[in-house]
Amino acid sequence: MNKKNIKIIPLRVALFAGNYNYIMDGPARALNRLVDYLERQNIAAMVFAPTAPQAALEHKGTLVSAPSIPFPMRSEYRLALGISPRIKAELKAFQPTIFHLAAPDLLGSAAIRLARRWHLPVVSSFHTRFDTYTRFYGIGLLEKPLTAYLHSFYNQCDQVYPPSESMADELRKENLDTDLRIWSRGVDCDRFNPARRDLEWRRSIGFADEDVVIAFTGRIVLEKGLDFLVEVIELLEQKGIAHKVLIVGEGPARTRMQKQLPKAHFTGHLPDGPLARAYASADIFLNPSISETFGNVTLEAMASGVPSVCAEATGSLSLVQQGKTGFMAEFGDHNAFSIHLEALIKSKEMRTEFGNAAVQAAHKFEWDAILGGLVDNYRDALTHHGR
Repeated sequence: MNKKNIKIIPLRVALFAGNYNYIMDGPARALNRLVDYLERQNIAAMVFAPTAPQAALEHKGTLVSAPSIPFPMRSEYRLALGISPRIKAELKAFQPTIFHLAAPDLLGSAAIRLARRWHLPVVSSFHTRFDTYTRFYGIGLLEKPLTAYLHSFYNQCDQVYPPSESMADELRKENLDTDLRIWSRGVDCDRFNPARRDLEWRRSIGFADEDVVIAFTGRIVLEKGLDFLVEVIELLEQKGIAHKVLIVGEGPARTRMQKQLPKAHFTGHLPDGPLARAYASADIFLNPSISETFGNVTLEAMASGVPSVCAEATGSLSLVQQGKTGFMAEFGDHNAFSIHLEALIKSKEMRTEFGNAAVQAAHKFEWDAILGGLVDNYRDALTHHGR
């Protein structure tokens, strides 16, 4: 084939998200990091997502507000209703060459249909195990139908990006029939590192230098497994194991959790600088969640030199090295969690050893290299679409 006859298709990314700037969560931070990278590489990008009167972060790139309503049972989140005539006009003017879907919602489904009409490739990033949410809201009967819907959604995409090999393996076992490619998450090791540890700050919130502080960071919502976290902390107290608890984050379950853990210190939402200080000032990181597909918070704790005790879930399996950087146990196994926590609480040497190993492991997750690989996948989707 004469190379002069090959048409080079420019990369122009239309990104559809359920949340891009109105709540500070892991997916929103990752997507903003992606758009910032695309713009630094002179790759055109436009974001379509619901918005709220009060933004939680200063977003990157051009954001077009999508029609939405409060999400049932979780009104702080918004459900995008699809592609309005205004959004369609914005898309036509932008002339995208690829659609990236970040949520399996009505907006994403409408984007799939539009992409097929326009003969554009569709890729999707897999951020959250939404099917597991049903277990925490008393609607477990909906888990199987929701899983079937999610599979149908992702099977219509040219490529799907789980954030870890463990998540990809799980999707393969569930017979997801599409091209799975890893889009890992990165961490800013200049921002999150052990040097951020601040004993003065610890003292200011009531922690003595010798106290062993167990920290949780993230959205304070039931699907993070927070009731289980409370039960594990209560078990430590019953065993008489000295510790302190630090809860960093905000969410609708905060009032409930404060009643459950009256001795814990709650910081509320922290911006990046104070957040990095909070991570590094903890001694153990506790993450009981099974809903994350990667575990950004666990990686940030690792970069901060803090050993982790996490639920055996896809968000942790590709990060935590059992008995080296932390421990994992089955969600619901209170005794196993308490045993791992007790071992770390009682051994400063183990905490130091695990923390040092965690820092080394975290340095393998460098953002620009990870995002460069994602752009390579975009280009591959463009090249092979329709063949």
